[in-house]
Amino acid sequence: MKSAVEQLSPTKVKLTAEVPADEFAPILRAAYAQAAQEVQVPGFRKGKVPRRIIDQRLGQGAVTQFAIDQSLDRWYEQAVADNKIVPLAPPSAEVVSRPDADNPDVGVVFTAEVEIRPDVELPDLASLTVTVPTAEVTESDIDQQIEELRERFGTLTGVDRAAAEGDFVSIDLTAAVGDEEIDSVAGISYQVGSKTMLEGLDEALVGLSAGETATFTSDIASGAHAGEDGLVTATVRSVKERELPALDDEFVQVASEFDTVEELREGVAEVVANVKRNVQYFSARRALLDALVEATQVPVPEGVLARVVARRLERQPEAGEREEIETEVAASVRLDLTQDLLAASLNTEVTQEDLVEYLVQAASRAQMDPSDFVEQAQESGAIHQYVADIGRRKALDSALSQVVVVDDDGNPVDLAAILARLGEQNEQSGDDEDIEIVDEE
Repeated sequence: MKSAVEQLSPTKVKLTAEVPADEFAPILRAAYAQAAQEVQVPGFRKGKVPRRIIDQRLGQGAVTQFAIDQSLDRWYEQAVADNKIVPLAPPSAEVVSRPDADNPDVGVVFTAEVEIRPDVELPDLASLTVTVPTAEVTESDIDQQIEELRERFGTLTGVDRAAAEGDFVSIDLTAAVGDEEIDSVAGISYQVGSKTMLEGLDEALVGLSAGETATFTSDIASGAHAGEDGLVTATVRSVKERELPALDDEFVQVASEFDTVEELREGVAEVVANVKRNVQYFSARRALLDALVEATQVPVPEGVLARVVARRLERQPEAGEREEIETEVAASVRLDLTQDLLAASLNTEVTQEDLVEYLVQAASRAQMDPSDFVEQAQESGAIHQYVADIGRRKALDSALSQVVVVDDDGNPVDLAAILARLGEQNEQSGDDEDIEIVDEE
C-alpha cells in the first residue's frame, strides 16, 4: 500500500493511501465468499452461489463496499504507522476511488483528515531555571505542629462566660425567608472561628453566652430559595473551651513515638522538612510545565477541543459558560500536548514494570484488590491513559534533572534526592503482588 501525507495546518494532515488492485482482489474474493454463504438462491447450494448472481441480488457496489468497510481501519492504521503519524482523534476517512463495473481492475484510494500532535520545538532544558519555595524549617513551623498535636489530645470543659474565637459551642439554628421558616437544626457542635458553616455565623456567636440568641443575614446555599438572603437565628446552648495538656515528657510518651520533648521537636522538624522538600519537588514540576507551555504555545487541535468541551457539557450541563469551558479545556489539552512533546523529545519509554507499579499504587489508593483494579481498567479502556500519564511523569522527572532548580534564596535544590525518597515511600505503600496486564491493542 502506498501512502502520502499533506500538511493542512500545524494540527491537521491529509493522509492519502492507495491499496493496489492485486492487494484488494483477495479481500474482495473473501467478501464474495461470505456473501455466497449468506445469500439463499433457489437452485444453488449454500456457498456455491456464483459471483454474477450475487451481483444481481446484492449489487456489485454493495459487496465491494462491504470488503472496504472490513479493511479500512486496518489500512488506516498501516498508513498512520508508515508515515509515523500520532493521531489525536478518530479520522474522517473518505473512499475516493474503488473498483466498479466499468473499472474492475483498479485498487482502492482513500483519504483521511487526521488531527495530530503539532511538531513544536522545545526550549533547551539546560537554559531553564525554575524557582521553588525554601525548605527551611523554622521554630514557628515546629511549634505549630506540636500545638496541633496538643489540640488533638485536648479536653473540652464547660465555661460560664461568653463565647470567644476557638471555643466550642452547642447551638440551635433556624433559617427563614420572609415569614417562611425553611430549615432548622438543633444541638450542633461548632468551633467558633472555624468558618466552616454559614457566612456570618462566627461573627454572630462571638460574645454570646449560653441561652442567648443572635440573628444575621446569610445566603441560602441550596433548596428552593438557593441564592436568596435568609434570616438566620442562632441560639447558644452551651460554651466549652479546650484545655490543652502540658507539653512535657509524659505527654510526649502518650501522644507520640518519642520519649522527650526534645526528641519530639527533632522528629517534627524532620517531618516538616520532608513536607517542604516534597513541596519543592511538586513546585518545580509545575514551574517547569508552566515555562514549557509559555515557551511553546502549542496550538490546540480544533476537533479535540470541540470533542472534549462537548463531553464536559454533556456530563455537567451547568458547568458554566461555553467560552469559559473552552478556555479551561484548551489550557488542559495544551498542557497534555506539551508533556507529550517532552516525552517524545526525550525518547521516554514506559515499561511493563512502570505500569504494574502505577496500577498497584492506584489500586491501593482506591482501596481495591490490584487484580480487580486492573480488570476494571482494561474493561474501561483506561490502561492506555495510564500509560500516557506514566510517560508524561517520567519525562518531566527526566527534564527536571536537566534544568537549574533554585529556592527563593537562590540556593541550588537537589531534586534527585527528593525524588528518590518519594520513590521509596511509594514502594512501601504498594504491594508486591504479581499482576497480569493484558494489552488488548
